[in-house]
Amino acid sequence: QVQLVESGGGLVQPGGSLRLSCAASGTIFSFGAMGWYRQAPGKERELVAHITRGGTTHYADSVKGRFTISRDNAKSTVSLQMNSLKPEDTAVYYCNTLPPQYDYWGQGTQVTVSS
Repeated sequence: QVQLVESGGGLVQPGGSLRLSCAASGTIFSFGAMGWYRQAPGKERELVAHITRGGTTHYADSVKGRFTISRDNAKSTVSLQMNSLKPEDTAVYYCNTLPPQYDYWGQGTQVTVSS
């Protein structure tokens, strides 16, 4: 069974950067598109970025130009480089396939942007 484990979150000041990583227990090459999602308190989970198997990327308007998603199929990892972070980026961040599979949701990693 596939497991996705997120890491790299933390507390950062506005304008700072973080790099999130997602490690899959099995190969993700066959998964197709992979995405990073986030859920802020009191809000629904949303897709912030995704990357196709071939490396084409797509971003939500709210993060475009600040976040960069990448994947390493050989290492079964997906990363999210987050720059120029804003308080509204505060959320728990998850990785999953696109569309997401219920059984693949992990614990996520908390990102808090605050001065």
